[in-house]
Amino acid sequence: MTGSTLRVALAQTASTTDVSANLHRMRAACGTAAERGARLTVFPEFAMAKHADLTVEALAQAEAVDGGFAQDVSRMAREHGQTVVAGMLERDGEDVFNTLVAFDASGDLVATYRKVHLYDAYGQRESDRLRAGDPASVATIDLGDVRVGLLTCYDLRFPESARLHADAGVELLLYPANWVPGENKRLHWTTLARARAIENTLYVAAVSQAPPTGIGTSVLFDPAGLEVVSLGDEPGVVVADVSSRRVETVREVNPSLDNRRFDVVARTV
Repeated sequence: MTGSTLRVALAQTASTTDVSANLHRMRAACGTAAERGARLTVFPEFAMAKHADLTVEALAQAEAVDGGFAQDVSRMAREHGQTVVAGMLERDGEDVFNTLVAFDASGDLVATYRKVHLYDAYGQRESDRLRAGDPASVATIDLGDVRVGLLTCYDLRFPESARLHADAGVELLLYPANWVPGENKRLHWTTLARARAIENTLYVAAVSQAPPTGIGTSVLFDPAGLEVVSLGDEPGVVVADVSSRRVETVREVNPSLDNRRFDVVARTV
């Protein structure tokens, strides 16, 4: 490790059904993040538009990854000189995916991730409306010497997905989310995000929609599970540094990845 650092911004938003209005708020958040020196800004799942119920109207807003929403995100990444990650509904032929797009500081699309674990829980059936991504997919971005991995919301409940990213050399794992409010949901959110950081000895940035759609409580945990920064209920931006040296130091003390006796293998369902 070289001890390199990456300044990351957690941009907690409250999306509406108005894509243009959401993009306006995203541009403002990117500007704030850039002023604070962030090289990576992370928006929630469904940053494009509010899609909590995946209605017919919501599905009609789905676009290709080179559509209008993605082009606007590309421009804001280029204008502010940072990598931007945001969630959208992606249409590919007849299929619709819950997708993350990542654009680098030049405005180039450098990664996409189609949500693998669709939210079929707590009375909801995301799989009735959307197609799942490839369970073996590992979407990563290299920002300097820091490798960043992409996962989405409900994936947080499945440690195998995080472990695949750890095996791919990821040091910062992102979970853009629309973590739906409910009994014990805030407890689950913070506990699971902290666990993913501890068990994989890497940073976890969990970025949720703000209320009323999501719970807010966006948070960054370090490789030892210590909270670095967090947000409450309101939309906002917080910035912190991720350190490769910190990952290395924690792994020297706690070499749990090296001590494993099992591999993770994706399966089709």
